[in-house]
Amino acid sequence: MTKRVRKAIFPVGGLGTRFLPATKAMPKEMLPVVDKPLVQYAVEEARAAGIEQFIFVTGRGKQAIEDHFDHSYELHDVLTRRDKRDLLAVIDEIKLPAGAVTYTRQPEALGLGHAVWCARHLIGDEPFAVLLADDLILADQPCLKQMVDAHAGVGGSMIAVMDVPPAHTSRYGIVAPGSAVADPRLVPVQGLVEKPKPEAAPSTLAVIGRYIIDGSVFAELDRKQTGAGGEIQLTDALARLIGQVPFHGFRFAGERFDCGDKVGFLEANLAFALKRPDLAQHVKAFLPRYAAAC
Repeated sequence: MTKRVRKAIFPVGGLGTRFLPATKAMPKEMLPVVDKPLVQYAVEEARAAGIEQFIFVTGRGKQAIEDHFDHSYELHDVLTRRDKRDLLAVIDEIKLPAGAVTYTRQPEALGLGHAVWCARHLIGDEPFAVLLADDLILADQPCLKQMVDAHAGVGGSMIAVMDVPPAHTSRYGIVAPGSAVADPRLVPVQGLVEKPKPEAAPSTLAVIGRYIIDGSVFAELDRKQTGAGGEIQLTDALARLIGQVPFHGFRFAGERFDCGDKVGFLEANLAFALKRPDLAQHVKAFLPRYAAAC
């Protein structure tokens, strides 16, 4: 019987240098899309998937993330006295249940695999999710919920995948796919290559920042073997488990925005604003004016 996915890791220790100067004193994960920080979207997606334990792997200067998910007595008091019940409901939704949140530090930025390894004692040997807040997904059903439901039927490890232009393979982990299976959303993974040049890429099927991982990955991460960029790559550790546990790519339903990129971040703000009943008409009204000016 497949174990239920109860825990999720949020690697939030990165510096966010592509968004300087905005991220000089503010964590990149706190950059807002419309009116909500990236990391909150990731946490809400995890909650919708039934996650019960939220593990943040942080670094220096990430105190704002901890404060965001904590109770703010002063703000709550001010809003109560002003009878701002709508805003009280908004901030109350942010809080996570007592005992459900853990913060651990990644002392050095040695790669995504290393960040996940830093949470090993909090996971044990059960399957767990990893969500990268930079990858924001707009979907009718949250991406991780789609994955958790599919994982219940196949077990092992699962990675969210999407097709990318051939010229972009060097930006991603790329899947070497196996033979098709009955569920068209699932892609058996025969191999993984981290950031290959287009001419060396086994496909155009790219890994994006949603994972469900079998607990056996920690034995591989313990080796601290470095890969692309001299970092400990999570995809390399997963690749070494191929053949030992089931391993599938998952073609999710939804649109992914790379919010680690300025253009992707701006596009996400527009897309999410256009989905908001209170904002959509205003955005539609001003967009033609700016488009005409270009």
